[in-house]
Amino acid sequence: MALLHSNRTAYFAGLFLVSVLAAATRLYKLDEPPHIAWDETHFGKFASYYINRTFFLDVHPPLGKMAIALAGYQSGYDGTFAFDKPSDLYGNTSYYGMRLFCAACGTLCIPLAYLTVGEMTGSTGASFLTAVWMIFDTGLLTISQYILLDPVLLVFIMFAVLCMAKTQSYHLQHRSFTVGWWCWLSLTGLSLGCAISVKWVGLFIVLLVGLSTVSELWDVLLDVKNGARVLLGHFAARCVCLISIPISVYILFFLIHFQVLKNSGNGDAFFSSAFQATLDGNSISNCTVPPEIAYGSVITLRNARIAGGLLHSHAHLYPDGIGARQQQITVYHHRDENNKWVVRKAHSHTQDTDGSAPEFVSHGDFIRLEHASTRRLLHSHHHKAPLSTKHYQVTGYGFNGTGDMNDVWQVQVGSSGNGSPFVSPDVGRHIKVLKSRIILVHNISQCALHSSSKQLPKWGWEQKEVSCNPKLRNNIANMWLVEGHENKHLPNATLETLRPGLLDKMYESHVVMAQTNSGFKPKANEVTSRPWMWPINYQGQVFSGGANNTIRVYLLGNPIIWWSNTVCIVVYVVLAIMYSIVLQRGVKLEKDFADDCRRSLRCCTWMLIGWLLHYIPFYMMGRVLYFHHYFPAFLFNAMLTGTVLDFILRHSSRLLASNSIAQLSYTVLCTCLHAGVLSAVVASFTLFHPLSYGMTGERSQHSGSQMHGLHWLPSWEF
Repeated sequence: MALLHSNRTAYFAGLFLVSVLAAATRLYKLDEPPHIAWDETHFGKFASYYINRTFFLDVHPPLGKMAIALAGYQSGYDGTFAFDKPSDLYGNTSYYGMRLFCAACGTLCIPLAYLTVGEMTGSTGASFLTAVWMIFDTGLLTISQYILLDPVLLVFIMFAVLCMAKTQSYHLQHRSFTVGWWCWLSLTGLSLGCAISVKWVGLFIVLLVGLSTVSELWDVLLDVKNGARVLLGHFAARCVCLISIPISVYILFFLIHFQVLKNSGNGDAFFSSAFQATLDGNSISNCTVPPEIAYGSVITLRNARIAGGLLHSHAHLYPDGIGARQQQITVYHHRDENNKWVVRKAHSHTQDTDGSAPEFVSHGDFIRLEHASTRRLLHSHHHKAPLSTKHYQVTGYGFNGTGDMNDVWQVQVGSSGNGSPFVSPDVGRHIKVLKSRIILVHNISQCALHSSSKQLPKWGWEQKEVSCNPKLRNNIANMWLVEGHENKHLPNATLETLRPGLLDKMYESHVVMAQTNSGFKPKANEVTSRPWMWPINYQGQVFSGGANNTIRVYLLGNPIIWWSNTVCIVVYVVLAIMYSIVLQRGVKLEKDFADDCRRSLRCCTWMLIGWLLHYIPFYMMGRVLYFHHYFPAFLFNAMLTGTVLDFILRHSSRLLASNSIAQLSYTVLCTCLHAGVLSAVVASFTLFHPLSYGMTGERSQHSGSQMHGLHWLPSWEF
């Protein structure tokens, strides 16, 4: 830190300058384009749901969306705009406040990065270069100017890295357990909790801080002067600050999320009946239906597993080569008339209830289920299921409620335990709405109607597979709940549903979020991205075509910045190897130079680890990926680049100054070299800034376009 402390005025002047530049670049033309751009259609709509207190489903934790909604509410947005699709004009909608909040988060990333690099290297030059690399990157600028979760996530990641760097400094200076150390350690935990409360990608910064913590504890353990009490104190402090605080913060935001979203909405059907019962206005909340199922009842069946869907059919057939070419049976997570089934007696095709003497369905009964819309019967046979090939296919079969013996199912009431028999002994027990977990066992094949979590291809409308499981065991995926019930011949009653607590609701929400997220697969003709493309800026992402294509925005990094980032990773590895060889051979280095090498390389090592943790996992993800997923990793790469370039420029200047005939001063040479690098970055930004602020007029293929001649790679699509 010697370099930093020797020129504190320049350091804080630099901090002020980069903060002003960051704000200026991110606030400029913030109201343009005046229409929905890319994923604003999702996150703006989510803000509307929060303002209207309407429940919805999303794959991300709630903090970022709640913060955007609060910004919108405070700035006058009333939650009435539809956010239907990209390019829809905002008109008189108060959208600026939400964009302003996201731009503020994007702006804060720059001074946080400046402070982090300054803390770890002690170099004002490294801090300044890092900030410039972020300020003048067109990609980071674009991602910061719209109603998105990315800038909210990035600011918490950067704050966590700064807190980690501060905590490391206290550790290296042997100042643990001071007031400052406790504050920064607690703030680290707070920032980690906030990061993972925005997106699960925040778990990667948790891993980085975890590795830093392990490194510090290892140092404490190796110091023979530390007794058991000191070791226990270090361990306990980190458990409280880095485990308990993040978990508490994460739970707190979900608690607020559930308290705010109290009204029924379009996300209800993805959740269990008990979960839905907690929502005002839901058909299950204060449910008034006939409490027991009778023959002739029209019912809907929901699979009893967490995030189980509704038994569904439609008029489409299984394609050739997929078992028998009969009507598809699926699980669907939206309410629909095609979810309704009529309960029939196994050996009767007439009306089962005449209105005078209803006959209730009981445990052990044999029934048929007739699809209310198509009048085909729930059917199974010894053809393989489409995806679960060890199971049997389930289809809709027959005509006008008439089929064969493969349509007969025995109703058995299941047990909720893991080890007990799944059939209860009390034959004759009536089937109750929302309470009885029933298993439908095929009369001939002796298999259980089963809902797998596997998603059917496009021929199955990407709904979930239904099969018949020959393993008759206590499997929750074999169990079903009667959720909806209609029977005009039976009296209604208000049902009391067991309402889950906070942790139960969180668990179910996470299962639904994970399943939904894993279902995001590339669609036909959809422009997606692969991780290998990202560091080399190979392909961008269309952000906005604009209403009538008047304003076009394209997410692409500043090529000079991104390509230099990739080069600097290689340069750092070479420098680290050279430094290790020098140390191993016992070469004597000047103390100032050795200290500078140690600080700079240590900073770069942690930045490289952060980059790897935020980049490599995407190679193992099966979901659809986009260019914007790389930006957390970009932050670490930019900090590494700023440190490497500053180290090379300063020591090159010193070498040139010592050997120059004119004996130019080190300061003059260093300033000139830094200015040359900064000029190249700013010049590139000047060329490509219309990608962020909006391209107008002719397309880039025309000679009169402002972007003509800038297709440096043929894969760029602006």
